[in-house]
Amino acid sequence: MSLPRRASAQLLHWFAFAVSCLALIWLVLRGAERLGYSWHWRQIPRYLWTCSDGTCSFGPLMQGLLVTLEITAVSILGATIIGLCTAMLRLSNSFVGRGAARFYLETVRNTPLLVQIFFLYFVIAPLFDFERTTTAILALSLFEGAYASEIFRAGITSIGRGQWEACYSLGLSRSQSFQHVILPQAVRRVLPPLTGQAVSLIKDSALVSTIAVSDLTMQGRMIVAETFLSFEVWFVVAAIYLVLTLALSSLAHAIERRFPRIA
Repeated sequence: MSLPRRASAQLLHWFAFAVSCLALIWLVLRGAERLGYSWHWRQIPRYLWTCSDGTCSFGPLMQGLLVTLEITAVSILGATIIGLCTAMLRLSNSFVGRGAARFYLETVRNTPLLVQIFFLYFVIAPLFDFERTTTAILALSLFEGAYASEIFRAGITSIGRGQWEACYSLGLSRSQSFQHVILPQAVRRVLPPLTGQAVSLIKDSALVSTIAVSDLTMQGRMIVAETFLSFEVWFVVAAIYLVLTLALSSLAHAIERRFPRIA
């Protein structure tokens, strides 16, 4: 495609995007008008941050965002460990290990995350005296770990058999070959899809508000219950989630662009 035609196509895409945004804004304003809704955007900033006597502090929404980031970061680490261990079990020679990994994988992937959160919170957490935050992290780690395990397994099996044979010819054992040769290459290949899975985890983390974890969604629900600023609060909450996921998506695209050079 020539340069002028490519520029025209991009201009057309931006025009369609702008028209779509304007149509969405018109639909929201029209719907609020029909509901007789009164906008109060000026009340929103104090829920993001407050300043008094020259000192500024986070408001409820930013405090909830910090909780969301904490839960997400720990859950990503947990999902990565669980996913890698599950993938290794599925590729092992152990019948019991493969069976256990398959049972975990199918159970988690074929049941709703909300049901899993409630099961862990009402059944498992009282047995081990888990707090709400710990239960939320465990639920997200187990759920996302199941999907991460398939990503790891695909990355490991994508390494050519010749790599294994070369390792054996050098006198490396199976575990040494996996640790020093196969796994580093597989991790590089699965980084882009793993980053995409992290984006899903951020969005799924909103469900932990159902067990009263004070994350971003829970703080939004509490503010709406006190002020009835439904549209303003949920638009701000959605915008914060959008910024987080777009930042991670940009990271994923950057890794994908770099991938051919490190593969």
